[in-house]
Amino acid sequence: MSALVPLLVTLPLLGAGIALIFGRRRRVQVGVSIVTLTVVAIIAGVLLYAVDANGMPLAVSVGGWPIPFGIVLYVDRLAALLVVVSSIVLLAVLLFSVGQGAADGDEETPVSIFHPSYLILAAGIFNAFIAGDLFNLYVGFEILLVASYVLITLGSTESRIRTGVVYIVVSLVSSILFLAAIAAIYGALGTVNMAQLADRMGELPDEVQLVLHLMLLLAFSIKAAVFPLSFWLPDSYPTAPAPVTAVFAGLLTKVGVYAMIRTETQIFRDNDVNQLLLIVALATMVVGILGAVAQAELKRILSFTLVSHIGYMIFGLAIATPESLGATIYYMVHHIVVQTTLFLAVGLVERRAGSTSILKVKGLMRAAPVLAVLYFIPAINLGGLPPFSGFIGKYALFDAGAAVGTPLMYAVIVAGIITSLLTLYALMRAWNLSFWREEEDHSEESGVADRISYLDDAPAAGIQTERRVIPRIMTASTAGMVAVTLALTIFAGPLYRLCASIGEALPYPVTLTQLQEEVGDGN
Repeated sequence: MSALVPLLVTLPLLGAGIALIFGRRRRVQVGVSIVTLTVVAIIAGVLLYAVDANGMPLAVSVGGWPIPFGIVLYVDRLAALLVVVSSIVLLAVLLFSVGQGAADGDEETPVSIFHPSYLILAAGIFNAFIAGDLFNLYVGFEILLVASYVLITLGSTESRIRTGVVYIVVSLVSSILFLAAIAAIYGALGTVNMAQLADRMGELPDEVQLVLHLMLLLAFSIKAAVFPLSFWLPDSYPTAPAPVTAVFAGLLTKVGVYAMIRTETQIFRDNDVNQLLLIVALATMVVGILGAVAQAELKRILSFTLVSHIGYMIFGLAIATPESLGATIYYMVHHIVVQTTLFLAVGLVERRAGSTSILKVKGLMRAAPVLAVLYFIPAINLGGLPPFSGFIGKYALFDAGAAVGTPLMYAVIVAGIITSLLTLYALMRAWNLSFWREEEDHSEESGVADRISYLDDAPAAGIQTERRVIPRIMTASTAGMVAVTLALTIFAGPLYRLCASIGEALPYPVTLTQLQEEVGDGN
């Protein structure tokens, strides 16, 4: 079974190479990409079943090097679950992009560049999730970031190049901080293997541990778009092509959150910065959602809600109990799926209405009722209405926080409730204006204009693009993702039990001896 672990990374890289070779043959590239991500999803599902049934992680030492000297790929329940979810999301977005490319040609997503870059992005994401040492985690980040630099500037428009430059600069700063932290840790402890670091970190003075801890947190917080290091995200994501924005919003920030979860629960178990994380979580929730309320463009609204909901995950991490960690994992899975689905739905709105400005889009309920449903279901899910997965995840986080019961904890819970209500307000305001407001109804036009005139000066409030036909495959892939969001609610019991078992195991990470034994058995 361990032999399957390296395939999670090598298959997307091999697929990227094949797609690059067949750069002038669209159908071959599409087929290679779909088959690659489908096979990875199946392998990840098999690995998830194996590690959950056996209760032990799978580990592989690449090249047969003895641990801790070689690169270790490590799959436990958490890594396997996130690879499964990520591969499903990547596959759905890929199908969406195939429909867009078939309808529009290479204007938005040049196929010869898109497919190799997309598969390299997938390889970087999977590598980050299964990395067993900090340097390989850094390599995973760099793989996905290099691919994202290409994807975010596809089309080479002025706005994409400008925002792409900001994204690249911020990402490079984060990478430099991460690499500096790795160098400092290696200099202090002589290893970057996470299992060995868990054993050795306690040998350092508390002050040194704190410095190393904060260096890694700072690097990961930039990648996760945690306030105040989230300034780059609302301007960077909305300008990219719809499928690129969807996969970025769903996955890239969660890789940063995942890195924080790994380091907090495994390497720095005895170095407490939870009060700081609670304050950061509160600020991220509130500032992010206030930004969303002040926006008039759907992709910017979703970008700010993305920032605000990262705060829920930081909140769960800061509570630092098995219950809160399980709730955090569940909420992360929920947010990956729901946020991606909403961006895909907005991509359909843009094609149907020729705009994503809520001041310009109207009458879509009658013109495109299917699209109305595809937006409405994930919107109320993200807002946290019962019985959807958003409500389940938030309730579990609040319950875990109330069990600790400190004043600051209650303050964050109140902020989380307010954030959830304002999320619902921002998304339903967009729903009301874009779907319910009729194009031919002029009787209340002035009253509506008065109520939303404060949004006239919001960024991209007057944006207008060309109306385009929506291919069936784009609608089908979005509908498939909506079905997955519903599945998170229908199968919430089994999924939450799995997440709870992950939360119970995270405070007790595998030791170096156990890792060596696992690799020895696997080889």
